[in-house]
Amino acid sequence: MKKILLSLILINTVFFLNGQNFNGFALYNAQGSNTTYLIDENQNIAHTWNLNTECNYTVLLKKNGNLIRGTKYNNNILGGAAEGGRVQEISPDGSIVWDYIYSNSDHLSHHDLTLVGDNVLLTAWEVKTQSDLINAGFTGNISGSGKWPTHFVEIAPNGNGGANIVWEWHIWDHLCQDTDPNKPNYVSNISDHPELIDINMISGGGGGGPGGNNGDWFHVNGVNYNEELDQIAFSSRFASEIYIIDHSTSSTEAAGHSGGNSGMGGDILYRWGNPSNYGMSGSQVIPSAVHDVRWIINDGRPNGGYLQIFNNSGNGSGQSTIDGIETPLDPATGYTYLRSPGQPFGPASFTTRYNCQYSAPGQSASDRMSNGNIFVNASGGQGGSGLMYEVDINENIVWGPYNAQSPKAFRYECDYPGIVALEPYMNNTSTTSCFDLVSIDNKISNEIMIYPNPTTFDVTINFQSNNYDNLILKMYNTFGQEVLSEELKSNFGKFFHQLDFRNLPVGIYLLEINNVNERLLTKQISYIH
Repeated sequence: MKKILLSLILINTVFFLNGQNFNGFALYNAQGSNTTYLIDENQNIAHTWNLNTECNYTVLLKKNGNLIRGTKYNNNILGGAAEGGRVQEISPDGSIVWDYIYSNSDHLSHHDLTLVGDNVLLTAWEVKTQSDLINAGFTGNISGSGKWPTHFVEIAPNGNGGANIVWEWHIWDHLCQDTDPNKPNYVSNISDHPELIDINMISGGGGGGPGGNNGDWFHVNGVNYNEELDQIAFSSRFASEIYIIDHSTSSTEAAGHSGGNSGMGGDILYRWGNPSNYGMSGSQVIPSAVHDVRWIINDGRPNGGYLQIFNNSGNGSGQSTIDGIETPLDPATGYTYLRSPGQPFGPASFTTRYNCQYSAPGQSASDRMSNGNIFVNASGGQGGSGLMYEVDINENIVWGPYNAQSPKAFRYECDYPGIVALEPYMNNTSTTSCFDLVSIDNKISNEIMIYPNPTTFDVTINFQSNNYDNLILKMYNTFGQEVLSEELKSNFGKFFHQLDFRNLPVGIYLLEINNVNERLLTKQISYIH
């Protein structure tokens, strides 16, 4: 077994250095479709969720193997690009765990969502009337539908099939203006306040464009959560800019300018892509649309901790790029970002860039994998390619292109807890190699039960076998180190044993059951929060 584990580590090391594998699955939902697909490295369907409503934009896989899915509510009063109004958690068998509607005449969820632990953060519009805008110092044109600034609501399942709002943040609470000292949020110089959003920085929006003639003001289309920093990043198409805000605040603090880890409340901690939005000039410019801002996981993979964006026309003439931005996190505070006085936020240009082989003017997504590969989902619609694919560190395509026609798609590697949880539900058509080293074999294979997996506390091992009196259970971490060794005793042929994970770090473990020198079973166990 140790040789197998050592081989696995060596294989992963080779993959990291050469970056020539597609390790795991891709999750997507085609535009306007009711069905979500999980496909394996051979582009075979591993699992499907067949539902009654169409996905509006984003699907995510939780650590427990359940699907989080934004969907279009049939009774929306407001409407626009990627309108949603509803979000659901769905188990592998397709049953709805909880269902939440965020849609009325004053607000509507749209576009993206992200996980905050077990909670879900929604991107949404809220309606501000002509009177609201004029009183706040807005000087641009206002359509009959007013303007709909972005806000975020975090919802937590309530255990009764629904959810409750537990945190929120509103752009409207962090505006400034320099046109009328007698109106709220007046500042004499916009450039002195990059932590606020100039109410007049976007003259267009909500008058055509993606989504048609509605009040969509900022067209926020991407949101991502960083657990380590307890911060949120989001992207705005109409502002051609990305932002970071503090999530460690209460909702009251998020509406103000103090509190939280940053001490800045809900003010903008960092922004990049269009310094003119806060009265400065600089070369750090996103020329057009931007989508899917996200942090690259900071676990040793290349560029870990960077922000990454799908820059729809990064190289001009419709050539999309995947850009990485090394944010100037202040080491003294650990939660704020450095900026030279009188200068825009750095860096002066993108830190890394990949020129996409397939481009898209809208939607889209990307990710940086643990082996250094870059996964790209170039959306369909508006002339986009509609393809997803993956390239290695030498920019050679190692998977795809696959015609998904999906607004967003996501990659999940073999060791992601949600993939481990879905193993029993995989279709027979799947040819994944993810579970090759954790297969069950011989005399106890058909009767053994190991549950729950993933686990948040303990794991029960239960099986019947008259072939053995006593067995040895061992468990290894992903480095091949033995972390546990216990004896399994039979009670008249019945084996019942519980493993307590409370003193172990969260992660993936390989469980092994032996009889003397004979390996009877190996199983991958995922321990999550």
